[in-house]
Amino acid sequence: MTFVELLLILAFAAVVWFWFDSLKAREAGIDAARRACLREGVQFLDETVVGHGLRLARDERGHVVLRRAYAFEYSVSGDDRHGGSVVLEGREVVLVDVTAHRLARRAVVIDLH
Repeated sequence: MTFVELLLILAFAAVVWFWFDSLKAREAGIDAARRACLREGVQFLDETVVGHGLRLARDERGHVVLRRAYAFEYSVSGDDRHGGSVVLEGREVVLVDVTAHRLARRAVVIDLH
C-alpha cells in the first residue's frame, strides 16, 4: 500500500465518521427540540431539524468539539409557525430556544397599545 492510498483510506474513514456523527447529533437535536416543545406546550412541526451551522468550538472543559446549530419550526395554535433553534457542542445540547411565539405575542400586545 502506498502513502497516497493510505491517505485516501484515512480521508474516506474521516468522511464516514463525520457522516455518522452528524446523524447522531441530528437525532439529539430532534430529541431536544421535541422535549422543549412538550415543555412549552407547543406542537413540534415536521418532526425534524435543519442544519444551520457547523464550526469548531471549545466546550466547558476546554476540549475542541464540533458546534452544530439546527433550526426547527413549531406551532402554538396549529395555524401559525414559529422558528426555534438547538445548539449542540459535540453531542451535548447547550441551547434550545422556543421563545419566538412569546416575542410575537408581546409585539402584538405592544402594537395594540
